Amino acid sequence: MTQISCIIPAYNEAPRIAAVLQTVLAHRQIFQVIVVDDGSSDDTAQIAESYQRAHPHLHVIRQSQNGGKTAAVAAGIAASTGSHVMLLDSDLLGLGTGDLGALIAPVASGAADVSISLRRNAPRLWRMIGLDYISGERVLARDLLAERLDQLHALPRFGLEVFMNRLWIAQSARIAVVAWPGVDSPMKYAKLGTWRKGLAADAKMMRDIFRTITPAQSLRQVLTMRGLRVSTRIQPHAQTQAERNPR
Repeated sequence: MTQISCIIPAYNEAPRIAAVLQTVLAHRQIFQVIVVDDGSSDDTAQIAESYQRAHPHLHVIRQSQNGGKTAAVAAGIAASTGSHVMLLDSDLLGLGTGDLGALIAPVASGAADVSISLRRNAPRLWRMIGLDYISGERVLARDLLAERLDQLHALPRFGLEVFMNRLWIAQSARIAVVAWPGVDSPMKYAKLGTWRKGLAADAKMMRDIFRTITPAQSLRQVLTMRGLRVSTRIQPHAQTQAERNPR
């Protein structure tokens, strides 16, 4: 039986994390939710903790300082107990329980080994080829990462996704790409306030990616992962108003 632990790394996401958390907590297939606050200077951790009394399956881990997304996810993996983990960014807009169910379904049914989202505002190139190879929303077996925590801690701050890709490719994992036509990830400039800060943040992320793999290896990952895609015929169902605005 597939037991899903949802891990949500978060850094200064006070304006957005409540909506994501409400949707996750409303999903019946998720039996454990772990928010890892990565040394936020705003109220991210307090907002997450405010849901704990009503949701005992929610756990909030506070990192003493900002260590980056990879370290935050590693902390969540270490604390998780499910057979599988769902990795979920904390800033998603328009997320519904139907989207989460669509991401879980291919893996839970055995139609795929892993799944990865394709958001509405993913870069145009990724939408054209049908794969966002650095998407942060994924479902996979917990052991794949739990057995490699030392390697995770040695990665750059934003090297996690391409590291996972390498593992999936090595195992010839069947990959389900799940369209999320109503979900966006906010642009960094919108979150940080200026284009300059947004571009700097994007540059740091790409630097970490290319410290983990070379640009040529990045291209090979994309091509190989496209070849590993499986057709599951599972699409997000139409969301009800309750799913769009979960309590």
